[in-house]
Amino acid sequence: MGAAGDQLELVYEDELDDSFTGLASEDGPMTVAGFGSLLSERSARYTFPNLTDFRLGKVHGWRRVFAHTADVFFARGIARPDTAEIASLSLERCEPTSQQPQWGVLVAQATAGAPEGLPAPVAAAEAATPAVAAATPAAVVVSLFEVPATPASVAAFIAREHEFRFVAVEPTDMEGRPVGRKAVICARNTDADYRRLRCPPDEWARRWSPYGITRVWRDDVLPCRTYLRHCVLAARALGPQAEEAFLQGTFLADRRTTIAEHLARNPDIMEERPPPELSERYNG
Repeated sequence: MGAAGDQLELVYEDELDDSFTGLASEDGPMTVAGFGSLLSERSARYTFPNLTDFRLGKVHGWRRVFAHTADVFFARGIARPDTAEIASLSLERCEPTSQQPQWGVLVAQATAGAPEGLPAPVAAAEAATPAVAAATPAAVVVSLFEVPATPASVAAFIAREHEFRFVAVEPTDMEGRPVGRKAVICARNTDADYRRLRCPPDEWARRWSPYGITRVWRDDVLPCRTYLRHCVLAARALGPQAEEAFLQGTFLADRRTTIAEHLARNPDIMEERPPPELSERYNG
């Protein structure tokens, strides 16, 4: 990051510059790791219409957290500032726990004592103890896909994910085997770093001030309901492993409450339809 990097609040190894220098493989394309709306191939194609080889993988040493807001939620009318339901997802560094129980055992044990009538992953969370969250493995199930390594693709990605830091990671397949190429992820930022690196005062005034937003990266927020439903449906469409990983391994800003627990307490979130004009984009 040059001299500015010495002043940053968050410093990432393998952080990418705004040209994504070094990310592309020798055969040309670059790999993107999606963990929120990019779990949906349909959503990904809004930004990358020529993406290829959409598949599941894992990113190790990170976790999903709803701990910042997104201007697009306000622009599209799906933010609920009155209830603080304005949060989007990022990845943040997470060290693995020393002992990792098998998720199948945890879910089976928790489901056995859960209320009847809830979907299995949500029922598991309803009955689970804090030990379940504490046992979350430091790996995120993601989508992996390739896009052309062109300035246009990089610019489109940065425009879509403006508030993030971009970090190169080495993903694996679902069995833990390295895929042999780096992928870009959208990593947690801070307001100070965001303002310093990408959002000077005039850009902040244009992008955030119309909605009264003075802080983007914050812990006093809850997931945007429409966005959360969209992410859950996208994970579900990728299969049981992706859905369970999202529900049990994604956290509110308190870093303790899982999304499965949050949905168990707020089941109406999954029943709410997006506005008609967003029904395709925010429907998994």
